[in-house]
Amino acid sequence: MSWIKALTPVALLALTIPSYGGPTTYPPAPLLVCPSTTKTAFAIGDRLISKWYNATLGQMFDGDFWVDCNTWEDFHNLMLDTHSTRYESLTTGSYLAKAALDPTTDWAAFLGGSNDDSLWAVLSLWKMADYRKWRREDPSAWLNAAATIWDLIAHEWDDTCGGGVWWSTAHTYKNSITNELFLLTSAEGYLRNGNNTYLDFAEKEWDWLYNSGMRNSEGLFNDGLDLATCTNNNQTAWSYNQAVVASGLGALYVATGSKNTTLLEQAQISIDATLKAGSGLIDNGVLRESCDDATLGGSICNHDQQLFKGLFTKHLSYLVSYASTPFPTPQSISIALKYKPFFTAQYTAITHNALNSTDDVGGVWYAPAGGNEAWQPEASAAGLEGVIAAAGYGKC
Repeated sequence: MSWIKALTPVALLALTIPSYGGPTTYPPAPLLVCPSTTKTAFAIGDRLISKWYNATLGQMFDGDFWVDCNTWEDFHNLMLDTHSTRYESLTTGSYLAKAALDPTTDWAAFLGGSNDDSLWAVLSLWKMADYRKWRREDPSAWLNAAATIWDLIAHEWDDTCGGGVWWSTAHTYKNSITNELFLLTSAEGYLRNGNNTYLDFAEKEWDWLYNSGMRNSEGLFNDGLDLATCTNNNQTAWSYNQAVVASGLGALYVATGSKNTTLLEQAQISIDATLKAGSGLIDNGVLRESCDDATLGGSICNHDQQLFKGLFTKHLSYLVSYASTPFPTPQSISIALKYKPFFTAQYTAITHNALNSTDDVGGVWYAPAGGNEAWQPEASAAGLEGVIAAAGYGKC
């Protein structure tokens, strides 16, 4: 077959060797990671810990809870990808882990009614559990906490605007990211525990998202719905919204038997719309949020927005991983090759434009920021995500 002849020896090897060590982690870790790229990832990670992490509190200084959840997920991804124990203390010492290890934790009170933050926490807890399993240790505390949180959010589903979960327990908004995360955690949850309730929610969540109108004519998901009309509110189409739905569809593809390739095609619609020139999210092949401006005195993304580019790269890497599960196919290889230049370009941009001599990462990737970068933990966490994704799926 012509597609086989075009493969490198490593890609041919991937046809016969699964890209993960059994059910140790979801999504499956990359088969191989680039040593030089992971060296950069560890340098950024070490700097994040030394500069921003308060070990007593188990939190990042100047960080937000949802950002911390993603950062802890990133550190565990890096350890699992490289078979390292370098940041093992986060598995028990981080704020979220401490709560998981405390059987008296009131999760509804702990999470404060923020449903999207809650689902980021689920993803983080699962990755901690994966690490514990890899270390042949009991992951049940982390898994139980994640299950409790997911169940809280499942109860946030109602018929307002035809379905979907609420952004918060105040029930004032239904938006893209919360429902995309619910799609992902429902599909991935089914892969982890085989509970059909998760799969049922994943399938009806995608059906609702697909018909919600939140994806615009350009193929991009806007922020959410206008509750008065249950129509697209046409607010900003952030990069991370386009990739989290893609990773959720990748997980649903595997959860439904890795046969419904339409799910992978749908996943690529918003990814490709993001990477299309003129989307407002890409600048010469490098991610650029609407708030990114390399010009001195220009706009600077806020704390939340600084993480979005990293989340796009991370969740696109999750899509590539899920597409190859349980084994590579011509379609999954095509997807991996299609986005490989993108991952490589982000790594080049991060290391050339955003990374300083002390391994901090600024908030602007597309060009040297010239003093307008944001040197904050969210920006470094985004850079870490971009580098980890490139280590597994970019050019070495």
